[in-house]
Amino acid sequence: MNFKDIQQAYFLGIGGIGMSAIARYFHSIGIVVNGYDKTETPLTKELVAEGIHIHYKDLGSRIGDLGLTKESCLVVLTPAIPKDHQEWKWLVDKNFTILKRSQVLGIITDVYQTIGVAGTHGKTTTSTLIAHILKQSNVDCAAFLGGISSNYQTNLLLNQSTNQPINQYMVVEADEFDRSFLTLHPSIAIITSTDADHLDIYGEHNELKKSFLAYASQCKENGSLILKKGLDITADVTRDFITYSVTEKADAYASNIQIKGDEYSFDLLFKEQHINNLVLGIPGLHNVENAVAASVACLLAGVTADELKAGLASFKGVKRRFEYIIKRNDFVYIDDYAHHPEELRAIISSVKNMYPNKKIVAAFQPHLFSRTRDFVDGFAESLSLLDNVVLLDIYPARELPMEGVTSNIIFDKMTSTNKILCSKTEAVELIKQQKPEVLLTLGAGDIDQLVGVLKEAYK
Repeated sequence: MNFKDIQQAYFLGIGGIGMSAIARYFHSIGIVVNGYDKTETPLTKELVAEGIHIHYKDLGSRIGDLGLTKESCLVVLTPAIPKDHQEWKWLVDKNFTILKRSQVLGIITDVYQTIGVAGTHGKTTTSTLIAHILKQSNVDCAAFLGGISSNYQTNLLLNQSTNQPINQYMVVEADEFDRSFLTLHPSIAIITSTDADHLDIYGEHNELKKSFLAYASQCKENGSLILKKGLDITADVTRDFITYSVTEKADAYASNIQIKGDEYSFDLLFKEQHINNLVLGIPGLHNVENAVAASVACLLAGVTADELKAGLASFKGVKRRFEYIIKRNDFVYIDDYAHHPEELRAIISSVKNMYPNKKIVAAFQPHLFSRTRDFVDGFAESLSLLDNVVLLDIYPARELPMEGVTSNIIFDKMTSTNKILCSKTEAVELIKQQKPEVLLTLGAGDIDQLVGVLKEAYK
């Protein structure tokens, strides 16, 4: 498909982080963009301010009033749209060309040197860090990001180079949900983790691992595959690959890791290279691990050691990924998207190491009934690392309720000495009663709606 033949693009679910990046890309190349989403958010408001037309009610057949024509309009669909959506039905009946977001991303990236970052966790920060390092170097890149970069305040970066796309780098987050990443054929492919997740899609962990193996096999023949050391798929990978680690020796690993307050520094050893005193602009040992993977990809892409140092030090992170909302001597507030037991374990462990003598209070909102059911023991174990937990009701997202699956099943298994179960409307007052010195809000649902209220309460 040649996007030069498209004059209009219509997005069903335009407010999603991946969908909005593609919408911005089409808008940047002169295509008229319209879209539907269920609710207005700060991100959809930004899109409207940029000149993209969005509505929030299913128009059904009245979508024809927007002037869309099947000859010149591409419809982009997110898997989150329900099957009974009336606009979708009308567009199908009228024979519009309809592609999934992942298919469109695959078409766009096929003409670039793509760097794809996959993994059940770690991929958003790693891909955004790669994009930042490349943008701050002489290599440059474009990027479709799975979060809002704090350096650039957007999830879309455009390449400033006049070279043909085949000679330009494109950084993408390779999403395993719905097997979306199997539309990609990266020149550099990274897999950060293959922990069980999305079992509502895959059924069992082994099927998820097969999908990651398929993604690894799609790395171009003369490209580079980068795997976290110890992944449970490595024995089945049939091509050469580079391993990385933060705690043990690998093809690339960090050594001499030091923590000063919330600043991490380390040395990078990658084959014959030894780059000393790298300082990471964001905290967390798990982010040092992400930085090792990102550094390998950037060095392979042609970034120099000095450019790597500068890029790592100036990286400000991703919105809702270990994001400092308030940072004072007497009070710290961090917001994070963590919604998997291993993500929770990583951020809680890092915060406890950074603030060992502070009273840490975490509010967590489980995401999806199926994920809560599948990983109840893991959630309980990770949250029990904290002494003070405020546990919110499950955010259902695309799912209907499941009998017997509520936040209570996590709550009952937690060993924390101070735990509270509440609704989102009760959370702010109950958090304040805990008198935190360090506050965490965690989850991928709508717990972020509390951030502004809590920021105001503690400013």
